Amino acid sequence: MSELSRGDLSTEGLEDEARVEERLRPATLDEMIGQDRLRENLAVFAQAAQARGECLDHLLFHGPPGLGKTSLACVVAHEMAAPLRTTSGPAIERAGDLAALLSNLEAGDVLFIDEIHRLPPVVEEILYPAMEDFQLDLLIGQGPGARSIRLDLPRFTLVGATTRAGLLTSPLRDRFGWTARLEYYPPGDIARILERSSRVLGVQAEPEALAEIAGRSRGTPRIANRLLRRVRDFAEVQEGRDATVKCALAREALERLDVDRAGFDRLDRAVLLTLIDRFSGGPVGLETLAAAVGEDKGTLEDVVEPYLIHQGFLARTPRGRVATPRARAHLGLPEYDGPTQQKLV
Repeated sequence: MSELSRGDLSTEGLEDEARVEERLRPATLDEMIGQDRLRENLAVFAQAAQARGECLDHLLFHGPPGLGKTSLACVVAHEMAAPLRTTSGPAIERAGDLAALLSNLEAGDVLFIDEIHRLPPVVEEILYPAMEDFQLDLLIGQGPGARSIRLDLPRFTLVGATTRAGLLTSPLRDRFGWTARLEYYPPGDIARILERSSRVLGVQAEPEALAEIAGRSRGTPRIANRLLRRVRDFAEVQEGRDATVKCALAREALERLDVDRAGFDRLDRAVLLTLIDRFSGGPVGLETLAAAVGEDKGTLEDVVEPYLIHQGFLARTPRGRVATPRARAHLGLPEYDGPTQQKLV
């Protein structure tokens, strides 16, 4: 529901969204926009490792979805002139899956594991010696005749990505040589990203139109690029394929997509209105709020809440979620004045 209203709806049914996302990703640190401190540090680490003729230390990137963790893995591989092997935590179900993956690596390879917090415990235990000692412990056989063997692995760089850093175990987290958090992008950086994306996509757009999209993109490049493609769809249908996207058209398209000036979609507004209307602004537990909204609690916690909290519209307290006065002001609602207040609609 939330992802659809953030820009998955398209009039171009034949366009491969995954392929377009790949084209829009930066290939090098020089092409990457924003996250300045992270980029500067990563450039130093990559240069130092290359000067020593070594692999990069293992890297962990964490932060909300859509901020560029996968793109960073691709950039790391490019900067180190190394092949990139990609998988995800849920895809590695058994220890044998990880063993097969690791045993096929070559010296210098970059292994990217997305959603690394979802690795099963038995798989994670196999990963410890692989990361620390570049060795793979295998159990051969069953019962009394079982024996353990240790295989040497080529030196490689593991890049882990997670939206839930708090779910990583300490032994796994401590084996990464550098941990970096990706922050939401300011509108200026998002506008620069959209300028690059419009060139890649061949979209003509006024700077004011790109600024309008940037301001409603929740500080997230993935959302910004999706909104740009959807605004392009409206422009092509209304003005013709070679039309220039103007600010008024961009604003109209975004309003039709139910994306308001703060970047809120229907689900965001439903969460805040439910908190204020049905629970007098809170506090209310996550499961209760999810049931009231009719959405999975994982979606609220991973997709909706991080941005609302970051922007000061929602607060987490020991007793539950609370809508802030800023949320009431954004929705045009009066301050709560007690249980006799008229029901909000």
